[in-house]
Amino acid sequence: MSRATSNKSTSPRKSGSPMLMGILLGMIAGVALAAGLAWFLLKSPSPFVNKEQVVKPSADIVKPAAEVVKPRIDPAAVSDEEAAKPRFEFYKVLTDKQDTTADTQPKAAEPQAVSKPPASPKETYLQAGAFANADDAENLKATLAMKGLVADVHTVTIPGKGEMHRVRLGPFKSEQEMTSVRGTLKLNGMEATPTR
Repeated sequence: MSRATSNKSTSPRKSGSPMLMGILLGMIAGVALAAGLAWFLLKSPSPFVNKEQVVKPSADIVKPAAEVVKPRIDPAAVSDEEAAKPRFEFYKVLTDKQDTTADTQPKAAEPQAVSKPPASPKETYLQAGAFANADDAENLKATLAMKGLVADVHTVTIPGKGEMHRVRLGPFKSEQEMTSVRGTLKLNGMEATPTR
């Protein structure tokens, strides 16, 4: 009887998989590419380094330090007029009021004060809002001041509604001036109504 022979080769199998070999070769190629790029960047001239020599200015151009540095001002030497002048004016623009901490009387006892005299018939205003709460009107006025627009709060008593605080911009002497400010308000997402 004959023996069955197999066609299988008896050579040993290679260990490892082709995927691991690809990862290893990819890592070696990446390191070599990074090393080549680093070498190229280190050898090339840098655009951030100025290779020109610094030229020292002549003595007649350089000012002595005493002329450049401003002398300190002694607080005792400041005049009363300079001391009374406020350092910052934006507080006045935002509130347009006097210091309320000194007032101890209730506001109901005070007569209503109008911040501006009545406007002539040709002057127009832009009313940005009307509020029952004075703080809301002051907040809108402050918001407008931060956008570079000067507004006033006018307090009026309306029958049936009570006291209202109107936030108005103006007076505007021309239609163009009013339209320009109204356009600025629209760009900032605010509506305003023209009034006289």
